[in-house]
Amino acid sequence: MSALTVRDLTKKFGPVEVLKGIDLEIGTGEFIVLVGPSGCGKSTLLNIIAGLERQSSGMIEIGGRVVNDVAPKDRDIAMVFQSYALYPSMTVRQNITFGMECRHEPKSKQDAAVADVARLLQIERLLGRKPSQLSGGQRQRVAIGRALVRNPLLFLFDEPLSNLDAKLRVEMRMEIKRLHQRIGATIVYVTHDQIEAMTMATRIAVMHRGQVQQFADPDTVYRYPANLFVARFMGSPPMNTMRARLEAGNGGPVAVIGAGRPDEVRIHLQRYDAAASFVDREVVFGIRPECIAESSRMFTGAAPIIVSAPVEMVEPTGAETIVLLRLGGEAAMARITPDLRPTPGACADFALDTRRICLFDPETERLIT
Repeated sequence: MSALTVRDLTKKFGPVEVLKGIDLEIGTGEFIVLVGPSGCGKSTLLNIIAGLERQSSGMIEIGGRVVNDVAPKDRDIAMVFQSYALYPSMTVRQNITFGMECRHEPKSKQDAAVADVARLLQIERLLGRKPSQLSGGQRQRVAIGRALVRNPLLFLFDEPLSNLDAKLRVEMRMEIKRLHQRIGATIVYVTHDQIEAMTMATRIAVMHRGQVQQFADPDTVYRYPANLFVARFMGSPPMNTMRARLEAGNGGPVAVIGAGRPDEVRIHLQRYDAAASFVDREVVFGIRPECIAESSRMFTGAAPIIVSAPVEMVEPTGAETIVLLRLGGEAAMARITPDLRPTPGACADFALDTRRICLFDPETERLIT
């Protein structure tokens, strides 16, 4: 049985349609991440699932029960907010048990639940403190603990890490993922951070302008983006996308970047049969930055193409060096080893791994498959 089903859901604020025909089927125990830029509708969708907003049309089903007209408190969900939403006058223990007290659950059950979640989240020593005495990470643990004691069918997380600093965000990301592995809960998690999406999700719903652009596992979203928006949004740096022309060649089509220029780049496409129908047409050529590297790098199981390209900018990051270069006049990012520093303004040789190339239809912007 699906934990959550969303069918043909729309939402309008006046004449503005912010959600357009959303369809999602989420299985029990999945960790689903809704990701997209600000204003894409992801938080609105989460609020509608929670019952905090009313959909304009469509159906929501939680645990096999249609909840369109069910109040939030009766939907068997628990929500963790971006702002933590802790009661400042209550202790950690009181914040965790507040909902249980409202439901008049026995004191013994409350104590057992607090003991379990405090041990799970490692906050035993914090139970007597007030929220003002806690760090951001500790407050977030308490907010998660308050959700856990409800033992709901569905957990909803609304950008819970956005208020934390970078180091703590990484730590809490790992804690939430570890928590999911321990308890096997069904989680719908909203974020604008693609790294959170890639590292935590079993499946990702990439949203843009009120629509789900792609709903798939992280590897599929990264390797085979459904369209140009997904390609350019997922990844840091994102996929390089360049105008190219397909020509017929021996053994398959050839993508020509900067056709007719003195520095044109010709790339023979391997195992891309779908591209044959686009020969003598324009396409958008996509390649990830890690598939463009120093010419000395050997891509395992591949014979890379070596090209000479002018270097415009070099960004050392410690773990790697990001290089902005030009391929046939088109801008592209490359990831190279951290000890290499190409000279800006000069040409350098780079290796292209052609096994991970994507081609997109410039009219529909869809992946050519």
